[in-house]
Amino acid sequence: MTHERWTRQQLVKTLSLYCRIPFGMMHSLNPDVELLASMIGRTPSAVALKLVNFASLDPELQNRGIAGMGNTSAADRDIWAEFYGRWEALSEHVFEPSSTQDLPEDAIIQDRSKEATEVMREVRQRRGQSFFRSAVLAAYQHKCCITGITNLELLRASHIVPWAVEPSLRLDPHNGLCLNALHDAAFDSGLISLTDRLELLVSKHLRDEVPKSVFNEMFEKRSGLCVDLPDRFRPTASVLEYHRMNIFRN
Repeated sequence: MTHERWTRQQLVKTLSLYCRIPFGMMHSLNPDVELLASMIGRTPSAVALKLVNFASLDPELQNRGIAGMGNTSAADRDIWAEFYGRWEALSEHVFEPSSTQDLPEDAIIQDRSKEATEVMREVRQRRGQSFFRSAVLAAYQHKCCITGITNLELLRASHIVPWAVEPSLRLDPHNGLCLNALHDAAFDSGLISLTDRLELLVSKHLRDEVPKSVFNEMFEKRSGLCVDLPDRFRPTASVLEYHRMNIFRN
């Protein structure tokens, strides 16, 4: 077991993972924790403890009365202050079980050909998309916030402010909702929206566009009810207002 001081790279990778797994899964038996531990040369138990240390610095968890171990180091606090909220930077440290993930980035940068530039852009975009999806789904405990559906193949990390509208929000988990495929499509097209208190709004245009039984079960009986709240990354009032004012078809 190593007793060496944690490096900056190890801490940033662990913080990136912290953003992408539920609080209740920050333990040494989590396969993602085991994988990261093997990648950075630490034990799963050491990574799990570091994740819990980061949790103690998270104001969203503090507001819910959840605290970590309380033995964070100065390096932990420095990395948190520098990187938390810099979603694009944290997405660079997403690890994936793919050959492209292991491409030496320095080698790609040195190769200034058009092909190498495209490869690097695709790698970064995939990492960003993976970061956003995993962070949003983890915040909602991998459950649709409207229906409670847990089948991963049916779940989407939905952007509230669309991807094309504001680049600074593209990877921000506060700009995301965990929805099933049906409600994701309805949200994206403006047929449903949310109040600032996360209550479901249903567009009047939807009633005549789906079978009555589907409308009643999936939309009408849920209208006005608060969706399941995330453990963290609760959507901000500004992104919810944008969706209501610019996308919702009321």
